[in-house]
Amino acid sequence: MLANTASYEITWEKLPDDFVLDNEPVDNINQPLLAAALTESLELASRLPADALTITNYGICATLNNRFVVKAPDWGYVSSIRVSREEVKRSYTPRLQGDIPLIVMEFLSDTEGGEYSSKPTYPPGKWFYYEQILQVPNYAIFEPDGGVLEVYRRDNLGYYQLQTPDANNRHWIAEINLFLGVWQGSRENRTGYWLRWWDDNGELLLWGLELAAKERQRAERLAAQLKALGVEPEV
Repeated sequence: MLANTASYEITWEKLPDDFVLDNEPVDNINQPLLAAALTESLELASRLPADALTITNYGICATLNNRFVVKAPDWGYVSSIRVSREEVKRSYTPRLQGDIPLIVMEFLSDTEGGEYSSKPTYPPGKWFYYEQILQVPNYAIFEPDGGVLEVYRRDNLGYYQLQTPDANNRHWIAEINLFLGVWQGSRENRTGYWLRWWDDNGELLLWGLELAAKERQRAERLAAQLKALGVEPEV
C-alpha cells in the first residue's frame, strides 16, 4: 500500500505576504504556450465561469504540521474561488479560498522534476501532494516532444490510476464535462503536439485564430452564394 497522510496534520492557511516563493524560470519555453492554449479555448467556448481560476506555474498551498508547502503545476483548473482575485494573485490555498483543483497538469521537459514522485516525507513529492494532500481528482502528465499524454484519476481508495483513452485517443474529464487529448499542428510559431479540449459531441474547442478563420470562410461562402444569385455583397 502506498504511503498516506497519517503522519501529517493538514491545515489550509493563507500564504503569508512575506513568504518567499520559488522564482525559478519554467523548465521549457513550450510550457507557457501549452498552458495559454488550454485556457484560451476554454474562455472562447464560454467554458470558464467568472469565478473559475486557471493556474499556470502558480503556487497551490497547504500547511503540513505547521510548515507551508507550495507546488506550482504547469496548468490547473479550479471551478470556483470564494475570494477576490486580488487575494490569490501570488498563490492559492484550496478549501480556504475556494475549491480544490479539478485537474492539474505537468509538462515534462529535459529537466524532469519529479512529476512521478510519491515521496511522503516533507517536503512531499508532486504526485503525493496532488494525490494525497490536495486530493485532486485528475492528474495529467504530458510529454510535448513525443505527444505522449498520461491521465490519472483518483480511485475510491484515494490513489491515482492510469486511465485508458477512448477510441479517439482522448480522455473524458467528467468534472469539466470535456475530453482532453493530443492534437498536432501549429500555433504561435511552434509546430508540434498540443493538448486540446473536445466537447461531449466530439467538437474541438477552437483557439482565437481558428475561430477567425472559420468566420472568414463562412463570410466567403456567403459572398459566393450571393454572387451566384446575382447579388453583389456589400464590402
